[in-house]
Amino acid sequence: MLSNGKVLVTGGWSYSNYSNSAELYDPATGMWTKTDNISIARAYHTASMLSNGKVLVAGGFSYNGYLNIAELYDPAAGVWAKTGNMNFGRWISTASTLSNGKVLVAGGLGFGDYLNSAELYDPATGVWTKTGNMSIARWGHTASMLSNGKVLVTGGAVIGDFLNIAELYDPATGVWTKTGNMSIPRYYHTASILSNGKVLVAGGYSYNGYLNSAEIYDPATEVWTKASNMSLARQYHTASVLSNGKVLVVGGQGSRGYTNSADLYT
Repeated sequence: MLSNGKVLVTGGWSYSNYSNSAELYDPATGMWTKTDNISIARAYHTASMLSNGKVLVAGGFSYNGYLNIAELYDPAAGVWAKTGNMNFGRWISTASTLSNGKVLVAGGLGFGDYLNSAELYDPATGVWTKTGNMSIARWGHTASMLSNGKVLVTGGAVIGDFLNIAELYDPATGVWTKTGNMSIPRYYHTASILSNGKVLVAGGYSYNGYLNSAEIYDPATEVWTKASNMSLARQYHTASVLSNGKVLVVGGQGSRGYTNSADLYT
């Protein structure tokens, strides 16, 4: 979501090809329009809104493998420009814009290995610097910006194992610390910040298959509690916090294939 209210969509995988195209959605007209292409076609990258209004796209996977290349989109000019490269090529990682304006990228897959590394992008300099490593490598995880400024990373997978481990990153120290574990290991789930500051994790995939379970993390106590189950077990879905505080879960993949069903958490 850009500061002008439009939505920018970039890259991805289409008809057995990686895409470098980008489009803008205008809610006022309901129309999509093409904008400048990113320089490198990619999928499974991250996209982050910066405080200066630009969008940082980093990493992903392309024809030549894992990418460490990052680019900036300027909505005012409608063009992309290259910025500093990450220290590690990675895909299926997470990216979080911190309260200090920097962007934290963590985990993912890189050059045949699972990553526990994390790095920070500084928009003022365009440079990436290494920061503390997570306690465990992971991909398919989630990262949530908490109201206290810390980043909560949950779940994911590594070397055939699904994770219930959660960690907190403190931007003030650059250090990760373990916090309470989820009750169920999961990856390709969603994590949503609720209006009360708690985090709702829903769905995903684990040892017994697709999940319909949900649980809530309380940053004040660092404890997880179970929430009601979704009507359908799913992974690869989306979760959106609505203006009324409810969470809308849509689509994904379940035991019967891809679905167009939706669940509403109240």
